Amino acid sequence: MLDQSAPVIEIRDLHKAYGALEVLKGVSISANQGDIVVLIGSSGSGKSTLLRCANLLEDSQQGEVLFCGEPVRWKGDGLGRRPADRSQITRIRTNLSMVFQQFNLWAHMSILQNVMEAPVQVLKENPAEVETRARGLLDKVGIGDKCEVYPAQLSGGQQQRAAIARALAMQPKALLFDEPTSALDPELEQEVVKVIKDLAKEGRTMLIVTHDMRLAADVGSHIVFLHKGLIEEEGPPDAVFGAPKSERLQQFLSHSQH
Repeated sequence: MLDQSAPVIEIRDLHKAYGALEVLKGVSISANQGDIVVLIGSSGSGKSTLLRCANLLEDSQQGEVLFCGEPVRWKGDGLGRRPADRSQITRIRTNLSMVFQQFNLWAHMSILQNVMEAPVQVLKENPAEVETRARGLLDKVGIGDKCEVYPAQLSGGQQQRAAIARALAMQPKALLFDEPTSALDPELEQEVVKVIKDLAKEGRTMLIVTHDMRLAADVGSHIVFLHKGLIEEEGPPDAVFGAPKSERLQQFLSHSQH
């Protein structure tokens, strides 16, 4: 059903509006297996909206969203456009794990329960097998000793690493990060950056929205600079950061060098 040679995520000419406010004005991006596409741009440029449309958390009004070559089916058009097949959306979304800025961990569950919940409840996997995997993932992100504690007992950096372990527990085809470090203090940020860099070395497919230009330059295979809902410039990190062509990108990068 899924075409392994097709991009894991492909977006073609995507338009997204909230009422009269047009946030995305025709954006196309694709991420092949192992690509790390990093979206940068100032607040309000449409980066997070694009990520949410890729993960089908938001409906778009025009354009195509494809997952491993399979197009999302829509009904209606314009502001009334909705996915035509909920089961398709659920299936695609289980293959795209999102890590949010605010961690979004369940406060009433231990860290281990947080990581196990979706594979057991959504994918109906064997709890004993999921637990083994979950403990391994918590070890991998450096908080294997925190299985039994609750989110409120962890630092922000530890919570975000738990959220990454939870995303990995679904064994997704791609990981989507929405500003994964922006809620963290600089020293906690580095813990999370290290985990993301390790995932990059494993060849995982990722879409990352970030304000951290060092992270973008270090892990990105392809950088996309969004400005007012359009792609202003894109390319490999050394070109985008080393020799930006557009004036807007030059301005943006000079403001980011704090």
